[in-house]
Amino acid sequence: MKFGVIGLGRFGFQLASTLAELGCEVVAIDRNEEIVESIRDSVTQAICMNVIDEESLKEIGIGELDAVVVATGESFAQSVLLTTILKRHLHVPYVVARAVDDINENILKLVGADRVFVIERDMGVKVAYTLSLPLADLVPVTHEFAVTTITAPYQFVGRKISEINAAKHPRVACIAVQKGDDIMLVGDTYMVLETDKLVFAGNKKYLSSLMRG
Repeated sequence: MKFGVIGLGRFGFQLASTLAELGCEVVAIDRNEEIVESIRDSVTQAICMNVIDEESLKEIGIGELDAVVVATGESFAQSVLLTTILKRHLHVPYVVARAVDDINENILKLVGADRVFVIERDMGVKVAYTLSLPLADLVPVTHEFAVTTITAPYQFVGRKISEINAAKHPRVACIAVQKGDDIMLVGDTYMVLETDKLVFAGNKKYLSSLMRG
């Protein structure tokens, strides 16, 4: 995929760098020349420009990207204006923005943002769930549903997936097994090995029961 990241503060810089590491094409944009130079070797293209200049954005082909992240954080008004330009004037297919609270989130959605992250809130929720499941890396999908990966507890080793799922709450299920960097879908007859990492999906409330075997 081709991403644009506008605003290279701590959040935007890390986001652009990580997307590039994951194999995405990334256009990183900021008005600070020094910051742009520091990321140039890590992304597909780094551009120093006035980020709210509609004509300049059009000239660099911002509308041809799959998604653009508005990561400017110093001015909410600027984020609103930029989101409006990207979505309503340049017709970017998918615009993501960052907000500092729920009010800002609602405003950004009203002007066209397809998705809004409230960084402090969203990270706080993720950390809370991670702490509540110390052996798990929990990824929220919705408010109630999540996916998590755990190292197979000793009481799961040697058991079939069907046995594990039958013993759990019906709203939680093992859906795959991770071996190294590979994740494989498995059937009910798969026998869990000591070295396996199990991928579970289900209701957040009941995922905490996984550690009890």
